[in-house]
Amino acid sequence: MENWSVDQVCNWLRQRNLGELVPKFREEEVSGAALLALNDRMVQQLVKKIGHQAVLMDLIHKYRQKSGLESLTYCCETASPKFPEVISGKNLKSFFARYKTLQWTSSYALPDFPYDVKCLLAEKKCPDHSMRIRIIEFLQADMTKYLEGSLYPNSQQYNIVVSALLQAYPFLDEDGNGFLLWKRALKDRFKYVRRPIEDDEQVLRNKCKFGHRRGQTRKLSFAENKPDDVQVQAEEEHVHLEGGAMDVHIEWLKQEYMKTRRNWKEVNNRMNVTIEVRRKMISNKAPLKEILRLFPFLRCPYQLFREFQLLTHMDIYKKTVEILEVYSENILSLYVVRNNPINIMLQENLKRHTEEDILKYMKMTAACLLLPDVFGDDSSLFAAVNEEVKAVTPVLEVKNPFNVNSCEFALYVEREEVAQLDDCTMALAALVAAFHVFDIPCPKRIHRTLNFLESLVFEVRSPASLP
Repeated sequence: MENWSVDQVCNWLRQRNLGELVPKFREEEVSGAALLALNDRMVQQLVKKIGHQAVLMDLIHKYRQKSGLESLTYCCETASPKFPEVISGKNLKSFFARYKTLQWTSSYALPDFPYDVKCLLAEKKCPDHSMRIRIIEFLQADMTKYLEGSLYPNSQQYNIVVSALLQAYPFLDEDGNGFLLWKRALKDRFKYVRRPIEDDEQVLRNKCKFGHRRGQTRKLSFAENKPDDVQVQAEEEHVHLEGGAMDVHIEWLKQEYMKTRRNWKEVNNRMNVTIEVRRKMISNKAPLKEILRLFPFLRCPYQLFREFQLLTHMDIYKKTVEILEVYSENILSLYVVRNNPINIMLQENLKRHTEEDILKYMKMTAACLLLPDVFGDDSSLFAAVNEEVKAVTPVLEVKNPFNVNSCEFALYVEREEVAQLDDCTMALAALVAAFHVFDIPCPKRIHRTLNFLESLVFEVRSPASLP
């Protein structure tokens, strides 16, 4: 079992009536070695049903006893590096790899976090987005140290580090999904660190193997023993190749955007490949028109939400639906909005309809538009209802909000329309996403409203509340 591939593990699960677990095991790349290394906490993260958890742990325990892996593990962790004579030939390489992993496991301890991070963790406060990034950065740097400079941890090593983090700070395991969220964030951090590296042999080998800058290793080795001008020429060729590849992706995206039937799977792939170019342009304050010209799919709400999720690991649309469903009735009942023109317009339109879905839609729309007034913010920086958009920062244009047949929602940035939106939920999600995706500072006169929304989207342990 130790040498099984992911497919063999999945077949093993099906044979034992655990076929429901196959998609999750594939997603987490659980091979035979990883399966045998699972502990109770990891099984709880992978498997939701208690009955399946019990069956799986029993099967793993029986196999460990049968194969004597527990005694082998003890031998490798505690004894001197003297290997049994029976291990030789083709088994030697896998045994060395297993021994090294076990050594790494037995010696790992969490890093000494900076003072502000330690204070936050000591207070058992759920970290915000920026603090999460800091924690992940320290974990990534610490793992690299344990891996002796390697930037390619295996799945088991990711599991070890995340398990250590959540065992030390259980409150980070939010809603039982913390393990998968922290592991995904840690993987993304390693990808981000590897992407710009040009002089690490292992990184170059993997980039060449998986299609990144093909032939670069061969060209660099050719130029190593040449004069400086040849070396410079080789480097310029690589820059040109990289830029040329990006140009191909960008041109394809521009052409695909003009089509009525789009290949969304390929759009996703090419948006992933070009994200670093896009983020660099945005961080360098490139004009929004130029960003949208090169990446027109950011005008599509789906891609805007997807970009937000790539940056934050949060589903902004799903969170916005939850926010409006939970808070709409409370917002409409507040005294501060009773005489607001939006609320008066809502009450007049509610009398004309009896269908439950339409009434719910109208109330959610009104709650969305009334948010700035609830917090005493400037509503003109949030939404322009039946009037011209004047704000430069992201703002919604709303026409006929309570007319089911003719209502219109649009996202504007720098007084130009960026996206057409289907309803108030999509509009609110797009507004919050635009500030993050385009890295636009929030105006002070709308700060409290956005702070309330973001605290709920990012699942802050003590979110902002309604006045």
